[in-house]
Amino acid sequence: MKTVHRPDCRTDVPPDPPGAGKETAVPHKLIRLQRSSYSLEPRRPVMLAIAGDSAAGKTTLTRGIAAALGPGRATTICVDDYHRYDRAERRGVPFTVLNPDSNYIEIMEQHLQLLALGRPILKPVYDHGSGQLIRPVMIEPRDFVLVEGLLPLHSKLARVCFDITVYLDPPEEIRRTWKLRRDCAERGYAQDQVLAELERREPDSAAYIRPQRQWADICVRFAPIKGRALAPGTPLSAELLLRPTIQHPDLTDVLTDDDRRTVHLKLIRDADGRPVDALHIHGYAPREDSRIVEKAIWEQLSSGHGTPMPDSLGCLANGQRSEALAIAQLLLVWHLLEARE
Repeated sequence: MKTVHRPDCRTDVPPDPPGAGKETAVPHKLIRLQRSSYSLEPRRPVMLAIAGDSAAGKTTLTRGIAAALGPGRATTICVDDYHRYDRAERRGVPFTVLNPDSNYIEIMEQHLQLLALGRPILKPVYDHGSGQLIRPVMIEPRDFVLVEGLLPLHSKLARVCFDITVYLDPPEEIRRTWKLRRDCAERGYAQDQVLAELERREPDSAAYIRPQRQWADICVRFAPIKGRALAPGTPLSAELLLRPTIQHPDLTDVLTDDDRRTVHLKLIRDADGRPVDALHIHGYAPREDSRIVEKAIWEQLSSGHGTPMPDSLGCLANGQRSEALAIAQLLLVWHLLEARE
């Protein structure tokens, strides 16, 4: 697990010697005051990063995880709020919002460090509806801080703030479909505008977004089963690459022979040629079969015993449910709760 270090309190300070005067008493009082301030330092939250290109599904994944953790336990932020320019100003710059030069990366890094230490921040806000930078908001870190956006893993200083890192990697055809649907329906763009922006962003995506995949502990890919065409209403399966950079749950008791039509685990080669565990979650599995796997995973959670499994898992923006998404979210909840313990 990645950790963010903070100064430890000294416990070996000797008491004031007998007959000590003011010259020695003042420094020792300062030391005691310093030790007292350390004892009041807030507990460090568990930090999760979810990186990926525009419309890769980051917000949907994050929303379900936050709801599953319970009311008031998770703080969610989007680092796209650190855009340097509003929509009108971007027309005059030679790069897109995917480029670090179009974002206040240094401020983002400072804020991530503060959140990782349990301290509040005054976060900028970018309104995706209007394309304007609006009034900043105060953000207080809770037990868990879920950070999603285009560039949360871009710099080393940002990466060391996180306990768990995720990269969303859908096939480009699916991502483009999602982006067209979202930007036209929710952000007021015409289809030809979205397609033109996708082409304009491609060089920056290749240079700055996709390289973040190498820094992720878990790579998540939602896609149809190989050989099946993507059509409206097609349930997507999921593949999670579980890299050995963090400890993953023991699924021995979950992945029985009876569950293989829902979930199975195998060893494959990653893009860099290194072996990695690949967890496949079948989107076509019957709901009752998926429910058995979800309950088995939930019962492994330290806080899951005697607590009903949240019904927010797997919820899509259109009100439908994805079994593959539900299990992927549940595994990430497992990581967060284990890290908290």
